[in-house]
Amino acid sequence: MRTDAKTHEIIVDLTDNLIVSDKVYNGSGYPLLTLEEQTAANELPLTYAPFIASVKKRGLNVSEVICSSFTIGWYGEKRTKRVLKVMCYYIDGAVNFYMRPIEGITATVDLDEMKITGYHDRLMVPVPKADGTDYRESMQNPPYDTGLKGMTVFQPDGPSFTIDGHTVRWANWEFHLAFDMRAGPVISLASIYDPEKDEHRSVMYRAYLSELFVPYMDLTEEWYYTTFLDAGEFGIGLCANPLKPLRDCPENAVFMDGYFTMQDGKPEKISNVFCLFERYAGDILWRHTEPALPGDTITEVRQETSLVVRMVSTVANYDYIIDWEFKQTGTIKVTIGLSGLLAIKGSVYTHKDQINEELYAQLLAENTLGVHHDHFLSFHLDLDVDGDANSFIKTNLKPVRVNKKDVPRKSYWRPVNDMAKTESEAKIKLGLGASEFVVVNPNKKTKVGNYIGYRLIPESVSSPLLSDDDFEQIRGGFTKYNLWVTPYNKSEKWAGGLLVDQGHGDDTLAKWTLRNRGIENKDIVLWYTLGFHHVPHQEDFPVMPTLSSGFELRPTNFFERNPVLKVKVPKQVKWPNCTK
Repeated sequence: MRTDAKTHEIIVDLTDNLIVSDKVYNGSGYPLLTLEEQTAANELPLTYAPFIASVKKRGLNVSEVICSSFTIGWYGEKRTKRVLKVMCYYIDGAVNFYMRPIEGITATVDLDEMKITGYHDRLMVPVPKADGTDYRESMQNPPYDTGLKGMTVFQPDGPSFTIDGHTVRWANWEFHLAFDMRAGPVISLASIYDPEKDEHRSVMYRAYLSELFVPYMDLTEEWYYTTFLDAGEFGIGLCANPLKPLRDCPENAVFMDGYFTMQDGKPEKISNVFCLFERYAGDILWRHTEPALPGDTITEVRQETSLVVRMVSTVANYDYIIDWEFKQTGTIKVTIGLSGLLAIKGSVYTHKDQINEELYAQLLAENTLGVHHDHFLSFHLDLDVDGDANSFIKTNLKPVRVNKKDVPRKSYWRPVNDMAKTESEAKIKLGLGASEFVVVNPNKKTKVGNYIGYRLIPESVSSPLLSDDDFEQIRGGFTKYNLWVTPYNKSEKWAGGLLVDQGHGDDTLAKWTLRNRGIENKDIVLWYTLGFHHVPHQEDFPVMPTLSSGFELRPTNFFERNPVLKVKVPKQVKWPNCTK
């Protein structure tokens, strides 16, 4: 916490209601920004005489101005004050104010003194028009999109899952769901019941979104510092929204509240911060048709139903939709959806043919630029595959040339397993190569002798394009590899470091792994980073259609055979008072 212009690390014993220790932190970085601090900082320009003069000079009305906080990053300074930048927007009847930046003005706010300590009005460009920026349904004009007929999900007997406090049970799954103001949803103690062994078997001790790195590519004075570490600077959970029934979640969803601590230490509730629902989208769990039997054709099909845990976090202009999906097969699927609003930069240009300079952005509408940027999301995945002593195996699919006279084939491939012994052997950049990544329990095998395991299955892959010596990349060093493996350490929770606001990148996953610790047959943690390179386009304006990516954790020789072989065909559900 921050008090008297000092950062304190305080350990509290909740059982005995005691402060165990209170130490002043003297390292690099500052704590997460509180909502109260941001609100106070955003209001300062509105009564600051130079800013008021700048607004009037542009022919604007200060009563129609709204401001937002931006962290300033780190660019080699030994020590900096706890400050942020404030950039402002013009409402003038619009609700989508992020599309209307007042370009060229930056104010620097000292958060400890809560006053403006720096101000620069460098240039004037037109404020983009409000026309066509309103995304509210009530404000849309014809022609409308062709309407679809309504659909619903009906469960007359209620959901198949139960919630006991924060423990969720569904199908063969059992796990604990918690809310964290920094990470958002935290899944822990996930286990699955194995009917063949008649026991619950551990899969995952704890998993959550550890950091979200968003560097922008604009080098101008007002933009070069625009790089965010959203979890550590603003809080993914702190920015979570109350979910809207029938909009954010389907009709069969059940909601849970979340709590966090305000700046004064008092608890604050976010209603409906999570929704849980069973998803049936017509997908097939498994099937086979066998027409070759004499006089008979057999067709067996099973429908897939899964359990989804959802949270949505709006970090300023961006909306992040976070889904943890549990499947009957034992698979855990994580999906991140990006929606919301682009970070817009004002411009003098109204047509692409006018542009003859590097803009670091794309022209989306008149005077409206969408700035190039990245999103990298790093997940902390502490798997305990049938126990906490695990190892990591990378399986490469190796092409083999055939030179046999009795075989007409010229090539084939075979899997080659490589069990990593140290952290350096488990740093992996994903690319075009054919590989599998499996966490195994080296102390347990199936009946036929295979290691019991879970494998990571990535979806789309993106890697950072910034140079290693760029200050942004130093702070976001955990993105250099898509996959890391570390031995469990209770202090290593945040891939970007404990305190990331103006941090120097000296307490990151990239630094921890330089110790090259052993990871074989130990309690290990996977860190997986997925990414998006975003070149904005006109379809992203004025609000972005959701773009999704993610990964799966799938059982690999964890079960003796297909765990959903005996899933029954669900009974047909009829609507009440309906004869057909």
